[in-house]
Amino acid sequence: MHVSYRNATLDDLPEIVAIYNSTVASRQVTADLAPVTVESRLPWFHAHGPGRRPLWVVEHEAEAGSRGPIDAWLSFSDFYGRPAYARTAELSIYLDERARGRGLGTKLMAAALDAAPTLRIDTLLGFIFGHNAASLALFRRCGFEDWGTLPRVAVLDGVERDLVILGRRVSESAG
Repeated sequence: MHVSYRNATLDDLPEIVAIYNSTVASRQVTADLAPVTVESRLPWFHAHGPGRRPLWVVEHEAEAGSRGPIDAWLSFSDFYGRPAYARTAELSIYLDERARGRGLGTKLMAAALDAAPTLRIDTLLGFIFGHNAASLALFRRCGFEDWGTLPRVAVLDGVERDLVILGRRVSESAG
């Protein structure tokens, strides 16, 4: 399976939000307890850009000359918002239900790992709920290691949940 991705445009934001919102009810992926709006995600969208912190989308295969619906998105986001952390990014991958279980997450992860050095990223992080076995397995399969656990920091429907921090060095900084 070949994966082709492109930088997201503002026109993609409603589909990006729909994929995100499709995960809220599962209580597996996000700490949001209710769906978010496109308007509320505008600052997040604008914090991304192709040269430094890209936001990629994968379109479903469509007929030649037309765009298909979005199957997945991946974002590189700033970690902790302080200048000393500029070479570290949080990686997030969200798949539409129809695209899950086909290896798309693994392919996107490989593309992200390849792109990270060109984006001046030395370290990638994943913040994943301890009960999200599928996402933990994906990151670990792709060489991420457990770097820490924040025990019982989230409460989802009255259940306290751990947050696992996974990390991977992707290049050695020249210093």
